[in-house]
Amino acid sequence: MELRAIIVEDEANSREILRNYLTKYCSGIKLLGEAADIEQGLEQIKKHNPDLVFLDVEMPFGNAFDLLDKIPERNFETIFVTAYNQYAIDALNHHAAYYLMKPINIDELIKAVEYVKDIKEKENALEGQVLQTGPIRAEGKITLPQQDGFEVLEVGDIYFCKADDNYTEIYLEKKKIVVSKTLKYFEDALKPYPFARIHKSYLVNVSEVVKYKKGKGGSVVLSNGKELSVSASKKAELLSFFQ
Repeated sequence: MELRAIIVEDEANSREILRNYLTKYCSGIKLLGEAADIEQGLEQIKKHNPDLVFLDVEMPFGNAFDLLDKIPERNFETIFVTAYNQYAIDALNHHAAYYLMKPINIDELIKAVEYVKDIKEKENALEGQVLQTGPIRAEGKITLPQQDGFEVLEVGDIYFCKADDNYTEIYLEKKKIVVSKTLKYFEDALKPYPFARIHKSYLVNVSEVVKYKKGKGGSVVLSNGKELSVSASKKAELLSFFQ
């Protein structure tokens, strides 16, 4: 597939090196534009809506994280290209796809680009499609502890579970059950069934997912019409059910 990309880098020489490497060694990259600071970078992103942004960390009038903070709902992947290794954790927290150190290693650059291609191909395969859920129907029972005993519930009747501190809200077709267990408890209990942790607050029955909406994390629409956010760090787990 083709990745539409821009470069945000304040040093002209570094932009030229990266541009040349991408042109010579990385197939399927279409460079749409370049920027020398975060304001220019923001303009380029809004103008071109890229799939991928190559991003230096330290730039005039702010840094890469200031740029990303201005785009909380973003559809592009990010590859950091920097001479500083102390920003790796911040990059991870901003859901960077890859972190490259300068001087750029060509093999690592190729690996980074192919990794992003793989992410985008999985996204594109699901975007806007109604999913066939029959083969992964959740079948089985689970017991929910109650003050006076426990309630037996069909696993397939659960649409999703939502965290509420040390409690979990379990959403069924016509009612909600609140249980004094953490969401992690139900994540472990439902591991034998097709349930995916799509967010720190949500555990979803994949059998009830009818649509995935593209985004950095994106969102899912369930068969009851409920739309839930997918965090970027949990997207891969969700997509693995539909490969």
